[in-house]
Amino acid sequence: MQLDLTRYRQPVSQFGRTFQPSEVEQEGDAYRVVASVRVDLEIYKDKDRFRLTGTAQTELELACGRCLEPFRMPFEGQIDVRYLPSSELSTEDEREVAEGDLDSGYYRDDQIDLNELLREQFYLALPMKPLCRDDCAGLCSQCGTNLNTGTCQCTSQWEDPRLTPLKELK
Repeated sequence: MQLDLTRYRQPVSQFGRTFQPSEVEQEGDAYRVVASVRVDLEIYKDKDRFRLTGTAQTELELACGRCLEPFRMPFEGQIDVRYLPSSELSTEDEREVAEGDLDSGYYRDDQIDLNELLREQFYLALPMKPLCRDDCAGLCSQCGTNLNTGTCQCTSQWEDPRLTPLKELK
């Protein structure tokens, strides 16, 4: 999904489009896009620099960090990124990252990769430990039963068999 910048000649332009999940997701992502992705942007043009502001909405499917069951997480992200031509990209091996570098990107051949922009926004919105619900009980550490849907017959206390001789001394 490429945004052709040659089509935007006005100082401020509008862009709105709905993408299908197959157009956005890539193999190996930590999430799955399960609903269409709606993107609404305002494109600000200043000579060869662009600024994209707007929103993106969809629904992501994640695996719970405790019970491993898939669950859906609504996503509504705010987008505000500046794009500079790749000719302004520094060729220095090492340099200090400035504050403005964190919300800037580079474009090449008058094209901005919207797929890369959306994937970045999705990853920034992912929780550190995704949970299907706050009170998720997780899996039994011994038999692997999902404790949200059932119980197991495992003993809750584990005793180290190496300590049995010490117990007999008592």
